[in-house]
Amino acid sequence: MKNTIKLVSVLIGIIFFSVTSLIVQHNKQSQSNDAVQEKSDQEKAEDYAEKMKSKIEERLQNKDIHHFIEKITFKKKVVISPMGYVTVDGYINDEPEIKENYLKRLSEKERKQYLKDIGEKE
Repeated sequence: MKNTIKLVSVLIGIIFFSVTSLIVQHNKQSQSNDAVQEKSDQEKAEDYAEKMKSKIEERLQNKDIHHFIEKITFKKKVVISPMGYVTVDGYINDEPEIKENYLKRLSEKERKQYLKDIGEKE
């Protein structure tokens, strides 16, 4: 009788240990699936940003009344905010002397008007 109780106790312990390890293994697998989902969201954001770059360039060119924009460069990093916004960083005319050359070719009146339009002083 005592041997039977010991055997049943050992079997219950083994079953408990097995169930616990299965639960832990399932949780780890679920967490790894979530990480895969995040990667696919990042890839989707990068694809979306790539499609939108031409529209961003077009919109900036339309707003550029003085034709100052010659080159638009986008950074490769795409950021997804917690609210779901996709942010693409970039810069315009990576050569600072372009603006100086542009200003030199304008007349005095045009230069003042241009600086007034962009909010700078001479």
